[in-house]
Amino acid sequence: MHTLLDVNQVSIQLGGATIIDDVSFRVDEGQIACLLGPSGCGKTTLLRSVAGFQSPHCGDITMDGRCIADATRSIPPEQRQIGMVFQDLALFPHLSVAKNIAFGMRAFSSAETRQRVDELLALVDLQHLRDQYPHQLSGGQQQRIALIRAMAPRPQLLLLDEPFSSQDSERRVQLAHEIRNILKRDRTTAILVTHDQREAFAIADQIGVLNSGKLHQWDTAYSLYHRPADKFVAKFIGEGAFVRARVVSNTTLDSALGKVSGQFGDLETDTEVDLLVRPEDISYAEDSTLKGELIEKDFRGAEHRYTLRMPDDSLLLCIASGHHDHAIGDSIGICIAPQRAMVFRR
Repeated sequence: MHTLLDVNQVSIQLGGATIIDDVSFRVDEGQIACLLGPSGCGKTTLLRSVAGFQSPHCGDITMDGRCIADATRSIPPEQRQIGMVFQDLALFPHLSVAKNIAFGMRAFSSAETRQRVDELLALVDLQHLRDQYPHQLSGGQQQRIALIRAMAPRPQLLLLDEPFSSQDSERRVQLAHEIRNILKRDRTTAILVTHDQREAFAIADQIGVLNSGKLHQWDTAYSLYHRPADKFVAKFIGEGAFVRARVVSNTTLDSALGKVSGQFGDLETDTEVDLLVRPEDISYAEDSTLKGELIEKDFRGAEHRYTLRMPDDSLLLCIASGHHDHAIGDSIGICIAPQRAMVFRR
């Protein structure tokens, strides 16, 4: 595939502090990428650097084979063929939907502008709102109009800075699916910034996990969950707990949960490790001798999600059938069978 954006060993300093530290990644044409991480990790600063609002301290950013920023020069934002959707959407309240979409198309002829506006309104199925004003739209409709306004001039790259932050968690995921479909149908390359992993999983082909200015892993959602590069990614992505364990052999761990099988050939015998245990690795087993104290429960209809305190004081999540209804404080039997034992040196 053709690489559209290449961020190469970029570091960014603000006020003498390093905000982004030696970050590299690539985005192929037509892909949707995501920068994911906790608040303050540097993801918006990195996005602003791609957009042209922040210059790198070292490294370079190349788009479609052309260097758009390095430590000595930076092409102005308006010359980068990059569109941006901000958190506040920034729709013009005094302009109709159609005029909002057409606002950035001054270089196009009137006929081209009308055709593109019609095409994009049809893409999001909002043709009937073309003469309405932003205050007359629902939040979801405003979201889609802000998106297609940024897409209207056909930018080479579209940047989205936490555009769903005003929505609740379920609505963010729904919007992420909708926006993904719109971007894919228009063949638009995009990068989203978010702190919400469900949102990232719903929209992105590739996800970069950042923390404290460092890129820990650039990968698919599946690989981030099942093959985390380090302990931070394992802890940040999905749910789970770390259990202390010791390598007995290249195929066996000894832990507070008993013996665990896997492939540990690269770890020496007696190495102390942390075993990542996901909720799906643990099953309710009434007759098991391995038991934990139920300290929290979340009933979800078809299932219970139990939080258990184990004898070594570690906390585990266990999924049990919704037909069971144990009380807080009960001793619950479980068995562990990791789909793939993931361990990290302590």
